[in-house]
Amino acid sequence: MSWLVIADDLSGAADCAIGFTSPSTSTVVTLDAHAGPAFQADVIAADVDSRRQDPATAAARNVAAWNRFGGAGRRLYKKIDSTLRGNWAAETAALQRVAGLAIVAPAFPDAGRTLRDGCVYVHDEPLETTDIWRLEGLAGRADVTALLAAQGLRAERLETGGAMRCADALRDRLAALARQGVQAVICDAQTQDDLDRLAAASADLGVPAFWVGSGGMARALSAGDAHTRAAQASHGNAPLPPVRGPVLTLVGSLSGVSARQAACLCERGQVESVVIPPQVLRAGPAHADWARWQDRVALPLLAGHDVLAGIGRDEHFSADEGPRLSAALASLIAPHFHCVGSLIATGGETARAMLEAAGIRALALVREIEPGVPLSKTLGGPARRVVTKAGAFGSEAALWLAWQAVREA
Repeated sequence: MSWLVIADDLSGAADCAIGFTSPSTSTVVTLDAHAGPAFQADVIAADVDSRRQDPATAAARNVAAWNRFGGAGRRLYKKIDSTLRGNWAAETAALQRVAGLAIVAPAFPDAGRTLRDGCVYVHDEPLETTDIWRLEGLAGRADVTALLAAQGLRAERLETGGAMRCADALRDRLAALARQGVQAVICDAQTQDDLDRLAAASADLGVPAFWVGSGGMARALSAGDAHTRAAQASHGNAPLPPVRGPVLTLVGSLSGVSARQAACLCERGQVESVVIPPQVLRAGPAHADWARWQDRVALPLLAGHDVLAGIGRDEHFSADEGPRLSAALASLIAPHFHCVGSLIATGGETARAMLEAAGIRALALVREIEPGVPLSKTLGGPARRVVTKAGAFGSEAALWLAWQAVREA
């Protein structure tokens, strides 16, 4: 089946698209949603880089990506952050006007994200009380139905348990809501089985529709049973290229999850850690210590040693300057990126900034290291292995497992 995935950041595009990857499909992630080559892949994941844009710009970018890559029988999957960061509600509303009924299921149970009574929980804690929202400066309640209604959509919540445990009943209810003029159906899900049942029920409603969710729903739509999912986890659509050169790991995320993952990698892999002060990155090459910090990263890489480079914090630090600091970090590393064999990047903004600075515009997905952590190879230019991961995501060993994966012969 042919799919278009539209995401607001690079790590999201990749971790969602990997759910559609199997031995018989080709999957490409593109950083050029409005230009670049017209890929002939079974699955195209377009990063429209809209998370930090204003809502109107974000909505327009999503519709433009649909106009460019949609059609020709492609089904649309609107990838949103499982913790509701970014402009997902405005983007969903804009796509609903061109693609039909929005079937909204942001849950990703394998990663601890669930939807109950229309609200998001992270490991059974209400999303709005977690560090994830506090770091983003978000407020209010993580009520998906209310947030979509605020965008002018007629939104209704659908309980997937009880009587709706029957796939036929669930399909009939979705079709009935569509006939009644409902524009977005918000589907509770606390287990992967809930998402699998929803996927089966919504696969052929007989009305124009698209799906809105995170990696969990993507996996449900692409895999009908556990055997298929196991095949997806262990096989990919493109062989890993042979590479030479050290592994560069970039940590741009502010989350405590990323900090623990970085510590685990450095301890187990004996990887050299360099944490760059944010004041150096804010000033860029004009900072008196810019060259010194550039050497701190470059000299070990040039000597063939694996390096983890992270963005430090100070009292002036805020999540809003994430894109600016990520771009500066990429700029600091770019002159010596030629010697890097593999890249691991946590935080979508950080990953995109480094790939753009290195002139890498597209990735071919290979396989999944753990849920939501895909391994890719670069398309065009020197062969490299790439792992991207959302910041507040994955097990404590996620970066260590990624490091092992890219170092495989």
